[in-house]
Amino acid sequence: MKIRTGIGYDVHRLDEGLQLWLGGVNVPHTKGLVGHSDADVLIHAICDALLGAAALGDIGQHFPDNDPAYKGIDSKILLDRTCTLLRNNGFEIGNVDAILCMQRPKVAPFIPAMRQTLADVMHIDTQDVSVKATTTEHLGFEGREEGISAIANVLIVKQ
Repeated sequence: MKIRTGIGYDVHRLDEGLQLWLGGVNVPHTKGLVGHSDADVLIHAICDALLGAAALGDIGQHFPDNDPAYKGIDSKILLDRTCTLLRNNGFEIGNVDAILCMQRPKVAPFIPAMRQTLADVMHIDTQDVSVKATTTEHLGFEGREEGISAIANVLIVKQ
């Protein structure tokens, strides 16, 4: 058995009038994230962490933002395809630990739904998915509500 870890990071700009998707859940807010896909910063960080742990490149390599096939795509589809790629290479997901860095909105009420959604897409137990959120105490682009960043750490296992 071989154990590997990976770290993923993503950031997207916030803008008025867009839907805010975080961890596959639509979070009510006046702003949403700007991106080629649905810009789900949390899922993108998880995809990068999984791909990195398996040494399979990064999210941009597999789902380029200049490919019209991914315009507006639901990031849960990208996560599902990432998990399929891992499994096709002999890896299973052990656990995911992720952090959202944002000032507003408060997402604590949505975290159980995010954990369940992410676990369902990755075909792992909800207890193996941790999602946390933190503010930056009004510092930086997150604190000024210009954008949201996410960091993910994963453990994968190859038998």
